[in-house]
Amino acid sequence: MRTATTVEASGGETRSQQADFVVEAEKLGLDICWVAEAWGSDAPSALGYYAALTDRMLLGSGVMQLGTRTPAAVAQTAITLSNLSGGRFLLGLGASGPQVVEGLHGVSFARPLRRMRETVEIVHRLFEGGKLSYSGAEFTVPLPGGEAVPMRLSMRAEHRIPLYLAALSPAMLRLTGEVADGWLGTSFVPEGADGAYFVHLDEGLARSGRSRSALDVCQGAEVAFAPDEEALGAMTASRKKELAFSLGGMGSASTNFYNRAYSRQGWADVAAEVRERWQAGDRDGAAALVTDEMVLGTTLIGTEAMVRDRLAVWRDAGVDTVRLYPAGETLADRLATLGRAIELVNEVV
Repeated sequence: MRTATTVEASGGETRSQQADFVVEAEKLGLDICWVAEAWGSDAPSALGYYAALTDRMLLGSGVMQLGTRTPAAVAQTAITLSNLSGGRFLLGLGASGPQVVEGLHGVSFARPLRRMRETVEIVHRLFEGGKLSYSGAEFTVPLPGGEAVPMRLSMRAEHRIPLYLAALSPAMLRLTGEVADGWLGTSFVPEGADGAYFVHLDEGLARSGRSRSALDVCQGAEVAFAPDEEALGAMTASRKKELAFSLGGMGSASTNFYNRAYSRQGWADVAAEVRERWQAGDRDGAAALVTDEMVLGTTLIGTEAMVRDRLAVWRDAGVDTVRLYPAGETLADRLATLGRAIELVNEVV
């Protein structure tokens, strides 16, 4: 398995601390650094900065959101970052959700699957360097009725740009298998992954005449090491409110892809009640419903032996790249956790 992490430039650390983390992560042997873009900093600006500070590590947008840029702007950004980094850029795209797309950007969240398919098609055409003439249900380029004619970008992609899609719903998973080079997933429970995720990815892969080996399965989880069972219990308890937020607060009352993913993996009743309580304002009550099993099932938290064994389970389930979110109070703590986790991944490969 390859190793990766995700950072957000607008996180709690200072800009210099975040940059130090990225630079030191590369020295530890990390393969990929993804840069998040939610409702804080944009990803491309930080990616350009980190590209100038690193030499070997791949850098990816994890993810750029539909509706925040036109497909042509996505292609321009991707080619620019790929060329500037010497071919180290990975393009990650995601639909996001109605709270961000509509609430922050003022763009309709309707028909995300169709918009994603058409965006990917347009981006690939621009990567190929030809003039763009596209007529779809969501995008028509050039815009008809005016003086515009088909155009091509004045820059060329000097390197191949792998495309990753962030997907949780069955339909988006099928599209990922059909058109993408990699899958950026979350809320991953290896014991339930076949029915919740892989059956849909494989259906999409079959549509394009490909096998699972053609797709980089990239899954993420927090990693934290507990010295003993008592410390592990405290760690698990402290993370229940974070998981309750994912189940109840990510998205709207009716559109929460995280909640649906947990539901498909055996926790439908709990996930529904957590969402109901969270939406009603009972955050503590929602967190109290989250079980230890739910926390441990989707994280890499435990003693070193437990984490090593869990990584082997992830490997056997079909994960190719593991995104590690290292716990720690300080930069040094996080780097120490990341370094040990990378060593454990290398031990189970």
